[in-house]
Amino acid sequence: MEQKIKAYNNILELIGNTPLVSLNKLTASFPGEYYAKLEAFNPGHSAKDRIAHYIIEEAEKSGLLKPGSTIIETTSGNTGFSLAMVSIIKGYECILAVSSKSSKDKIDMLRSMGAKVYVCPAHVSADDPRSYYQVAKRLHEETKGSVYINQYFNAFNIQAHYRSTGPEIWEQTAGQITHLVACSGTGGTISGTARFLKEQNPDIKVIGVDAYGSVLKKYHETGELDTAEIYPYRIEGLGKNLIPEATDFEIIDEFIKVTDEESAHTARELCRTEGIFAGYTSGAVMQAIKQLQASGTFDEKSRVVVIFPDHGSRYMSKVYSDQWMDAQGFFDSKHVEEPKQIEFIK
Repeated sequence: MEQKIKAYNNILELIGNTPLVSLNKLTASFPGEYYAKLEAFNPGHSAKDRIAHYIIEEAEKSGLLKPGSTIIETTSGNTGFSLAMVSIIKGYECILAVSSKSSKDKIDMLRSMGAKVYVCPAHVSADDPRSYYQVAKRLHEETKGSVYINQYFNAFNIQAHYRSTGPEIWEQTAGQITHLVACSGTGGTISGTARFLKEQNPDIKVIGVDAYGSVLKKYHETGELDTAEIYPYRIEGLGKNLIPEATDFEIIDEFIKVTDEESAHTARELCRTEGIFAGYTSGAVMQAIKQLQASGTFDEKSRVVVIFPDHGSRYMSKVYSDQWMDAQGFFDSKHVEEPKQIEFIK
């Protein structure tokens, strides 16, 4: 009898079930145990595969998406890539409004995936007609048969992680997780994951990572959207200048802020110590672990899970470029420029 070929039907079947890996060297002196959820193992190399696939399938079930529809979204890059990937398999057109803060690598990847890309200025207010939020809304109004995903205000963003990321972490840790630390941008990843985990054990501490220049931490603590806190920062996919409805602030215990510079250097340190080639936001969440450890948050009984959202290949022109790091002033007396490891033989 001829054996059946063992193959997936398409790339979308590879979404989810990403590995949990122990962090050993970078946390060697820290009390407790530390594990990274490596979302770069999704086929689109980021956690956003989960929401792109889930939201599109839910839109299909409801009849909102039909053959010939166009998918429109705002993105810092990762959601756009995932939506473009799903659109290719399912036969939809994809139009993306992208922040100019997104790395050139990300923008080139979106174009390579067949998406039409509008690059919008990053450092304008959310209600400015040039912002990627407003550009996406305009494109939706102008494009017949289009569906605006609107991840910042889409409850399915949370639901996707409630149904996948949360259960995976609970199973992988055998229910022993004590802390979840994750970056918060749209808030879908941390909110959905935390909602499931806290249903299993309400004592699990959930810590969101925010950027300086973002409003999320203060809003969580005071309920106030303080526009005076808003200023340009470099980390992509982290923090916000508005309050996304896809963030469940009630389920997050606290927020901690990290700087652009420290997050960039910690991303590079992850490569050199753990061999994990992770993105800028992964550097940010690891930097948060350092700061939380220094403040005495963890003890020997802590079982800490951090979510690394994407892959380092999307930041080759940013945090993994010595030229970019130098241009930002990130090589200073505290962080000296790393020795060159390339020699050209003539």
